[in-house]
Amino acid sequence: MTINKWDHLQPLTLSIITGLCLTSAWPSTALTIGLLVAWVPLLLLAHIKGKSFPLLRYIALSLLIWNTGTTWWLWNSTGFGAIAAVVINTTLMCIPWWGFVKMRNYFSEWVSQLALVVFWLTFEYIHLNWSISWPWLTLGNGLSSFSQYIQWYEYTGVAGGSLLIWIINLLVFHCIVSLKQTNRTRAFYFGGSAFFLVTALIGISLQILPEEKVTDKTNQVVVVQPNIDPYQKFESLTTADQVNRLVQLSAKNIDSNTALIIWPETAMSAADWQDNIKGNQYYQPIFQFLAAHPNLQLTSGIETFKQYGTTAATKTARKTNEGIYYDAFNAAVSLKVNQEPVYYNKSKLVPGVETLPSFLRFMAPVFEQFGGSTGGYGTSDTAVVFKDSATQLFTAPIICYESIYGEYVTNYVKSGATMLAIMTNDGWWGNTPGHKQHLSYAKLRAIETRRWVARSANTGISAFINPRGEIVQELGWDKMGALKMNISTNTSLSFYVLYGDYIYKIASVIAALFVVVYFYKKSSHAIHNKTT
Repeated sequence: MTINKWDHLQPLTLSIITGLCLTSAWPSTALTIGLLVAWVPLLLLAHIKGKSFPLLRYIALSLLIWNTGTTWWLWNSTGFGAIAAVVINTTLMCIPWWGFVKMRNYFSEWVSQLALVVFWLTFEYIHLNWSISWPWLTLGNGLSSFSQYIQWYEYTGVAGGSLLIWIINLLVFHCIVSLKQTNRTRAFYFGGSAFFLVTALIGISLQILPEEKVTDKTNQVVVVQPNIDPYQKFESLTTADQVNRLVQLSAKNIDSNTALIIWPETAMSAADWQDNIKGNQYYQPIFQFLAAHPNLQLTSGIETFKQYGTTAATKTARKTNEGIYYDAFNAAVSLKVNQEPVYYNKSKLVPGVETLPSFLRFMAPVFEQFGGSTGGYGTSDTAVVFKDSATQLFTAPIICYESIYGEYVTNYVKSGATMLAIMTNDGWWGNTPGHKQHLSYAKLRAIETRRWVARSANTGISAFINPRGEIVQELGWDKMGALKMNISTNTSLSFYVLYGDYIYKIASVIAALFVVVYFYKKSSHAIHNKTT
């Protein structure tokens, strides 16, 4: 196809190409390079058709294909939730492009494209931090398949990946436009710049790739994968059977050097008050096991409640028929013999499933009918680190969905965490790309924080990930067993841990300035038209 034939491609074709490029490039495929050109067809469509063309409908189609093609597996958990996630996320993703369409009325193509980039980065930042957060498709997540070449995430986080993808797309777009205009020198400049940037970042990654340190100070960690079907959790196994399976798998895989065992999200499922866990009859085998191994620390997912008396101590507190307020938690607990349980309550909750923002509370009965939560879970105010002074193993208890929030995870590290423990239950989605994507994102947290990641997934994939973002051990999907690894701890703080999502924050300021200038130009234009 010659360059000029781009003019004759139907808008629908270009829209579909973008959607398919974004979908096929997403983890866990080997086509990640497609992200570097995925936006080019839409940029060409905007360039060819001009300002009056109804661009947004084709943008919406591209984004709908992308969202559907990469997160369709949500249907296995909740059909209503899957449709809502795809439709809402597609709509929200259109907002930066809508801003681009508006900017083109008063700014040059170059300036409008710069506005598009900062609008998109601002959208990603907001989507990481507001009450209906769903950042699964943050562009920077898409590069997780090639962790060896994105070691610079230690300095930028995923925002740097999103920015890179946009820069390369724009350079490739201008290269194509320059070729179309037979300006080969300019095309060479743009194409060469794209090649140089990618090559330079790969070179930097290989240069800063941490060396595998050989140290005498390591801690043996065991992660358990019980492989309990979440849809048949209490039909196929009793609560006692589930606890016994976890204890037996642990006992079979530990030795005298084991310092820490990690069980998956909600592994301890006999929901009880937090101050009654040690007396719960179902958990007695756990405490007996720990008593037999006094040097062992257990970190596990757990379902719990907490009473507040007759006062609603939190916004999420529920009220019993007797007038007692309480919270329900999807939590993590640290257990060790002769020590009181330490809890962390999941703080990044799944919208519609675990929490509802206040402006959607009127839809609570609908969400409850389709498997969601009406009252919502309670949360911890801050990230809690489980500390074992004997081993100096300070663990960040990260529960499921929380592992896709880079800046949030840095709060654990700044509070002293020397390793990351991810407890998750991806069995709700079945054997689909969902659990593979979730595992791939965990590699980014290892790079950003330069910490080992120990990942315990109920049905898989459990894994150990080193600070380079490399999976060094894994236990596959739908398997029962455990992994054991001697890991070193790290107390240093990376640039990203110290400064977080600074790229997003800078982009948000620039985006705000663009909006101010846009309205100034718009008002000036309106005044000018009145006077003429």
